[in-house]
Amino acid sequence: MSSSFQAPKGVSEYVPPRAERFAAIRDAFAERARLAGYGYLELAVFEDTDLFRRGVGESTDVVSKEMYTFEDRGGRSLTLRPEFTATVLRAVLEHNLHRQGGLPVKVWTAGPVFRAERPQQGRYRQFYQLDLEAIGTEDPQVDAETIALAARWYRSLGLTRVRLLLNSLGCKECRPVYRAVLQDFLRGLDLDEATRARVEINPLRVLDDKRPAVREQVADAPLMADHLCAACKEYHDRVRALLADLGVAWEDEPRLVRGLDYYTRTTYEFDHPLLGAQSGVGGGGRYDGLSEDIGGPPLPGIGFGLGLDRTILALEAEGSSFAGKPRCQVFGVALGEAAERRMFTLVDELREAGIAADMAFGGKRLKGAMKDADRSGAAYAVILGERDIAGGEVQLKELATGDQTAVPLTDITSTLTERLSE
Repeated sequence: MSSSFQAPKGVSEYVPPRAERFAAIRDAFAERARLAGYGYLELAVFEDTDLFRRGVGESTDVVSKEMYTFEDRGGRSLTLRPEFTATVLRAVLEHNLHRQGGLPVKVWTAGPVFRAERPQQGRYRQFYQLDLEAIGTEDPQVDAETIALAARWYRSLGLTRVRLLLNSLGCKECRPVYRAVLQDFLRGLDLDEATRARVEINPLRVLDDKRPAVREQVADAPLMADHLCAACKEYHDRVRALLADLGVAWEDEPRLVRGLDYYTRTTYEFDHPLLGAQSGVGGGGRYDGLSEDIGGPPLPGIGFGLGLDRTILALEAEGSSFAGKPRCQVFGVALGEAAERRMFTLVDELREAGIAADMAFGGKRLKGAMKDADRSGAAYAVILGERDIAGGEVQLKELATGDQTAVPLTDITSTLTERLSE
């Protein structure tokens, strides 16, 4: 009988065997981040609401429509994090990480983020992200490093259809010129009242509108690429050249703006064509003014957020076999009380040797215990009876073939280590 309680609507949860894939792709990312010199952060799940209002932008859908905001008992307005970058930068500033050594501060984190959206395939109210940031340096090489790290992580998972879409959103020198040109264009369109108001507050948000009626009208909107200043154009060309040097393929997407206000210059998105309307599996960009927006010193930065949920959907769509280490490699079957006691210690010895091992509990007979062994996904069963103990041996059974041999108890750990490494 199941419980009368269920997870709230729109929450993504993972149980075995999908949870093993979830953990494996997160671990694969952690190793790539470590190799590139990024340290791990464990951060607060909720923040002062003003952090996101000032950092992400009042006019964004994230802030205006999608945040889970509440008052605590002291009357303070708090919000479950809808994204990571503002939280990471707040933590870097609060803990003075930018003053503890050379720049950039290179960090990564992972965990759930929350948005009050209408749940659908690939879009959840609680979902999981991997986030990586390099803070304190304005250097095209850092941009290329972070982008390449993400691109190669996708490739290491066996994903072959992920596309990198690349754009530049300019800087505080050239964006105002583009903003004025864009506003003039948008004012001539047949837009609803709310969208017309957005034209005056933040016209870039109109380009990010997903409604077909709006997208059709802005298809011929002027492009930021045609209004970049010389410095931004040179910077963007350098990023592209560095990506080419690293063998990372990209597609220019001059209409890419993304949904957050803090992006400047380099902006990008990873897209997977098999995921339909929710095709974005990750993305990021440069945010050179965000530190000042939230009350910090001038501190340029770049980073990305990668969606674990959509990455798993992409793996399933491509039929990828990527998986983590097996939960169980060897399953112990004991016949009799004395054998159970010895098997209990043998399983512990195998685990200490780095072998994933489990055993049948509850005094099951041979038939029931072997069913458990088959269900476990183990490659081998180790069967131990009273006669085996007396003879100082154990029966080693290969579950895929049914082949069974006797192995001295003193040699079973080394034998399994050798076989599992083949």
